[in-house]
Amino acid sequence: MATQTSKNPESVHDFTIRDATGNDVDLSIFKGKVLLIVNVASKCGMTNSNYTEFNQLYERYKDQGLEILAFPCNQFGEEEPGTNDQITDFVCTRFKSEFPIFDKIDVNGENASPLYKFLKLGKWGIFGDDIQWNFAKFLVNKDGQVVDRYYPTTSPLSLERDIKQLLEIS
Repeated sequence: MATQTSKNPESVHDFTIRDATGNDVDLSIFKGKVLLIVNVASKCGMTNSNYTEFNQLYERYKDQGLEILAFPCNQFGEEEPGTNDQITDFVCTRFKSEFPIFDKIDVNGENASPLYKFLKLGKWGIFGDDIQWNFAKFLVNKDGQVVDRYYPTTSPLSLERDIKQLLEIS
């Protein structure tokens, strides 16, 4: 679980994160793209609906500049217990997802990923800044700034208007 960043990150683009295959990904490669960043789990009751809708959004808007970044997390009900290989196989085989899957991380607590610590700044949930459950979503603009945070129960398709606005398409 490697996350590297400058001491005072100013955007999501200032982070380097390990993907599910163990490669470091400099998030600056996503400059100019709208990002939907989500903590995911394979055994959650919301897995099917979220992955299905993520795939629909990605298929519709990837060519216009949308990227969905999925971060497996096992902090909620131990609903993401598998290895990175098992998680990737599940997501790519069962859901045919094409968006990037990253290394399993913690999103809360002392060992929370620095990226998630950054994402949560100023975008609080009802329990402070902690992520409440699997499938919490952060919408990030083309400059790498968090513009909104959505609860785990928020349908990905309900974000379509906000995504289109950031992509500057009608």
